[in-house]
Amino acid sequence: MPIPEPHPGPRTDLVVTDAPMPADIAAISDALDRFNREKTGVDDRRPLAVLVRDPRTRQVIGGLTGRTSLGLFFVDLFFLPPELRGNGLGAEILRQAEDEARARGCCAAVLYTITFQAPDFYRKQGWERLGEVPCDPPGAGRVFMAKELAAWSGG
Repeated sequence: MPIPEPHPGPRTDLVVTDAPMPADIAAISDALDRFNREKTGVDDRRPLAVLVRDPRTRQVIGGLTGRTSLGLFFVDLFFLPPELRGNGLGAEILRQAEDEARARGCCAAVLYTITFQAPDFYRKQGWERLGEVPCDPPGAGRVFMAKELAAWSGG
């Protein structure tokens, strides 16, 4: 089988790393945001977090992080220490994040969790399973989920 010729165009260097600099990530994020603004005319990407702080130390010990963009709320990370689980705090954190996303005009939310993490928790909060992709350890999978936040008003 013949080896494909390199793509003609500007010379670039490719670097594979497990330690990108924050400025590197920002360069990619900012460029994608500019592209999205140019294509849609919408400039609404914002971080969203609900933080859980230790009342004594004021250190963050858990919470939810994500972002809103183009009418969607993306949940990126959600963690509570074991001693804070099972008392409704997680549901309240998620409710507050969803309410803020609605206030920002989001009509839907998306996330992924892992089969050994919290798919049942999200299902109890009204999230629906979209699909699953196998991952390690064997038998586990990433479960992709979504939730409607408001009636869709777009085309």
